[in-house]
Amino acid sequence: MDYETLRIIWWFLVGVLLIGFAISDGFDLGVGALLTLVGRNDEQRRVMINTVGPHWDGNQVWFITAGGAIFAAFPLIYATAFSGLYLALGLTLVALWMRPLGFDYRSKLESPRWRETWDWLLFAGGFVPALIFGVAFGNMLQGVPFSFDDTLKATYEGSFFGLLNPYAILAGLVSVGMLLLHGAVWLQLKTDGVILERARSLAALLGLGTAGLFALAGLWLALGIDGYSITSTVDGGAASNPLAKTVVREDGAWLANYGRYPWMLAAPVVGILAPVAAALLSLRQHAGKAFVASSLTIAGIILTAGFSMFPFMMPNAANPDQSLTLWDASSSAYTLEIMFYVALFFVPVILGYTAWSFWVMRGRLREEDVRDGSSRAIY
Repeated sequence: MDYETLRIIWWFLVGVLLIGFAISDGFDLGVGALLTLVGRNDEQRRVMINTVGPHWDGNQVWFITAGGAIFAAFPLIYATAFSGLYLALGLTLVALWMRPLGFDYRSKLESPRWRETWDWLLFAGGFVPALIFGVAFGNMLQGVPFSFDDTLKATYEGSFFGLLNPYAILAGLVSVGMLLLHGAVWLQLKTDGVILERARSLAALLGLGTAGLFALAGLWLALGIDGYSITSTVDGGAASNPLAKTVVREDGAWLANYGRYPWMLAAPVVGILAPVAAALLSLRQHAGKAFVASSLTIAGIILTAGFSMFPFMMPNAANPDQSLTLWDASSSAYTLEIMFYVALFFVPVILGYTAWSFWVMRGRLREEDVRDGSSRAIY
């Protein structure tokens, strides 16, 4: 395979891994964020925790794999993002730590105050990462201020609070909405009784809300935010050098790909219609189909962001010419080729054991299971 093809393949594979993480770990985050809203007593909250208990750590593999893929395939993206967004990513990791701690320590004591404290920490462990992931995408679409010196050392020129701009917060709410929807649909699959009814009602509201927020974010992006466009010649097979191109910011640039590649329009269409379908299917008590719809919601929203920015991966608001694209931020062709064959083996393995674990742990959990000490209620 030539260098240009390998770059496109790895841009696509990174997207697949991010979608895989959002779908598999997204319902974990969603259930955590819904814990204090749907669960009204200790037994109900234990039921909710135990629906994700057997899966959350395995689902984290998608997160780790996606991060490792970005590090190896697009090292400049990894280095620039993790240095510039250091505080935001640090806050995300701290929030994610609350999940294993909360799962393991929540039921160690009978004290209601002890358990309620961990419940709120589990809420933060679900809500905060969901919000920050969306805020990060919102800032990427606007451009992140950074600069490179002659040795390609990146210097971030923004601030943490600068990331909390109105459009980024809206993107964060889109992310929260789609993951809470995913969590609510998951609870419909895995619980019964009052938890199921509450999750069904919430899914209807969250589905419509997510569709509305996503449509608003798209309209704002189309009418109020300048995109980025490469005006110099692009050589997809040249060595990576983010300092060797010319980029301009212009109105409507983020819509240009939909004119060049009309098939990309499928992503935003799915991003709007799928959450509505999830809401309707939830009301009609079709939990399995609603889960498919919520998964499509996640895929449609993430793909819309990727398709809109293509070939940009990290636009530069301070120095547009130094924006990072898949053509000039990747590893060598040899590295990408080796990684491609490794991925051909390991990605199916991850998919296989993930599917197997879901099959083994199929079925619904009830309050009686945690009350009677069922082997399926491990937390």
